[in-house]
Amino acid sequence: MYVAVKGGETAIDNAHRLLAEKRRGDRRLPALTLGQIAEQLALSVARVMAEGALYDTQLAALAVKQARGDLIEAIFLLRAYRTTLPRLYDSVPVDTGAMLIERRISACFKDLPGGQLLGPTFDYTHRLLDPNLVGEEEQTTDLQTGPVGDAVVRVSDLLANDDLIEGEEPVTNGQGAEQEPGDMTREPLSYPLSREQRLQALARGDEGFLLALGYSTQRGYGRNHPFAGEIRIGAVEVEIDLPELGHAVPIGRVQLTECQMVNQFRGSSDRPPQFTRGYGLVFGQSERKAMSMALVDRALRAREFEEDIIAPAQDEEFVVSHCDNVQATGFVEHLKLPHYVDFQSELQLIRTLRKEWADGAGTDDDEDTGFSQEAAE
Repeated sequence: MYVAVKGGETAIDNAHRLLAEKRRGDRRLPALTLGQIAEQLALSVARVMAEGALYDTQLAALAVKQARGDLIEAIFLLRAYRTTLPRLYDSVPVDTGAMLIERRISACFKDLPGGQLLGPTFDYTHRLLDPNLVGEEEQTTDLQTGPVGDAVVRVSDLLANDDLIEGEEPVTNGQGAEQEPGDMTREPLSYPLSREQRLQALARGDEGFLLALGYSTQRGYGRNHPFAGEIRIGAVEVEIDLPELGHAVPIGRVQLTECQMVNQFRGSSDRPPQFTRGYGLVFGQSERKAMSMALVDRALRAREFEEDIIAPAQDEEFVVSHCDNVQATGFVEHLKLPHYVDFQSELQLIRTLRKEWADGAGTDDDEDTGFSQEAAE
């Protein structure tokens, strides 16, 4: 702890008390409940769960409340809590093909098996403020709010059936066995990264940062001109293997957003012309994040497809080293902490350099004047 002046701890305690008072706000108004936050600010809760890397709506709602709506601070809180939890099991890979779908769209095919399912979306709203929401009263509705679609085949699988898109072969080790994916939360990253390590980093990366990078690829910084093959939102079962039973057991469901971007690839010396994939998968309903993630994922595969690396979104060290908002926040906000000694040394250095510069400038002026007079004579 930095204690810059006498009484520093008391000042910090008072700052905490003031923060709690500001968090509560006007006490004539009812306090927010976690249920209200989880249900009515669901997209904020989804972002906190995704970038906090912990799926728990109540804990994410608590973090949003404690952070006064500052989502990056809430993400920091949830990430910190996550580090205290024991790891009991590893879940088996979820099957998004068996997703109970709430929303599913494709920009590639109008008519596809299972159909387009618009679901809850802002896409078709007029972006006009709705005064009817002021003092909103409770209303009942007969709309179905849970998953309304059955499991349907993925668009990428339809393309794969016609051999028009790259395959998805498992990564194998030197002995030919399927290789376990690395875990960036347990093992330090070492460049170059595998694709699964990059996807882990992108999955909990900052939405705004990835959005900017994804946008840059569409503007020519990375030659990324994709089609949204499919975006789907829905619930999937999470299963764990229990050795004593000899098979996987479902332990619950989580809501996921999955995006598959489809990019044209003209082929190379060892690959035929085909479509390639960019992939995004995040907790909750978070289409913008999943789409941005898919755009950046495809851009980061440039070396794999022998493409020139000419843009920031194609540089994996740049992207992965800067996409984590918890790390970025810590490094930026540490500048608020006392740096009195460092600054005093910099101040003394600047004063010394200015004196030397002034002395040197005076000498140079005399020499220049003398040369000019001599040249004039």
